[in-house]
Amino acid sequence: MVTSQSIKNHIETSMPCDLVQVEGDDGSHFNAVIVSAEFRGKNRVRQHQLVYQALGDRMKAEIHALSMKTLTPEEWAESNGT
Repeated sequence: MVTSQSIKNHIETSMPCDLVQVEGDDGSHFNAVIVSAEFRGKNRVRQHQLVYQALGDRMKAEIHALSMKTLTPEEWAESNGT
């Protein structure tokens, strides 16, 4: 069964990230916050595509739903008041 930790680990090893948080333990529905400099200059659709690419076939076979919030490091700092 897929876990939030396994998704987190897969994203972290497949693309450079400053932060990855994944929640959801029902085995198929997950929520993620992903902060990466790779997202700079890209629209949300392209950012999400990068994450889907990082997850590869897991998105087709193992993960039923992944809701994600993607941010650049600057957007993350701004949203956290730092």
